Amino acid sequence: MFLDTPIGFLRIEASDNGLTMVKKVDLPTSSNPGNDIVERCKVQLTEYFYRKRKKFDLPLDFQGRSEFMISVWQALREIPYGTTTSYSGIANKINNPKSVRAVGLANKYNPIAIIVPCHRVIGKSGALTGYFYGLDTKRDLLELENPAAYSKQGELF
Repeated sequence: MFLDTPIGFLRIEASDNGLTMVKKVDLPTSSNPGNDIVERCKVQLTEYFYRKRKKFDLPLDFQGRSEFMISVWQALREIPYGTTTSYSGIANKINNPKSVRAVGLANKYNPIAIIVPCHRVIGKSGALTGYFYGLDTKRDLLELENPAAYSKQGELF
């Protein structure tokens, strides 16, 4: 299933256990029929883009992913709406301070964009750094969440 959003089309997929994908795509193509989780995701993402939702309440299915990546993605979900943290902040949060580069790779391979908010991770200096869908999209999401200071460095909690 697809959702047309201010940042472009999002492809949304879910198993019976939870979301498996929220991915930005250029144009919608054929897709699998959605289920209740996909429909709930579409509603919640629409609310998010209208600034009516700050937290997502959806089950996620990371089956087949490494424990390390899952730990990073779980830490990302704890970053409050409208704030940012650094890659080293996430590495410290998961009690693996030397894993900064691996945290960056886990962000890159995050299969569930926005819901698992890897866009809220910026460079330690406060600079916007890498985002799978480009820095313009990252900036747009951060500005949506916090128009006054969208690139301000924040704490994880």
